Amino acid sequence: MLRNTSGGFGLVAILFHWISAVIAIGLFISGLWMTGLSYYDPWYHRAPDLHRAFGVTLAVILLLRLVWRLVNPPPAPEPGMRRWERIAAGMTHGAMYLLLFAIIVAGYVLSTADGRSVDVFGLFSVPALLGNIRHLEDPAAELHYWLAMLLAALVVVHSLAALKHHFLDRDRTLARMFVPTRRVRL
Repeated sequence: MLRNTSGGFGLVAILFHWISAVIAIGLFISGLWMTGLSYYDPWYHRAPDLHRAFGVTLAVILLLRLVWRLVNPPPAPEPGMRRWERIAAGMTHGAMYLLLFAIIVAGYVLSTADGRSVDVFGLFSVPALLGNIRHLEDPAAELHYWLAMLLAALVVVHSLAALKHHFLDRDRTLARMFVPTRRVRL
């Protein structure tokens, strides 16, 4: 029940998926919200601190998720899935992983370009490895923003594809991301 089977996802993969999704969506929404804050808003300094801390948290979860995926491969696609759908799903998943890491790196560069480390909920700090580099904040912020927009578009496509499989194809593609598959004893 913890590990994936040939027919479905295990509990660990399901938790990694949904925890990553909730944090990533929360980061996207908070990032958009923060752009409208004025200097005198009480959240002007606190919101970016939380955004950065959750970004580091997401980076750790993604690394753990990839390690888990290496030692516990995902299940085979649902029977009847067309070749182009399998290719599109693989490309979309790969692109989402790459975009998540690229967004995190751009956010890290943006946050540490002035030489300050990133505080993670007061528990530890991620040091600024690049030092104090002038004029790096604006290009890093621009890249961070547009990569996040591209990821949001892919998340919409991913979600619509899952709904298509559930409601039109009536297969278990979406359902198996909610309920862990039990191992079949032979």
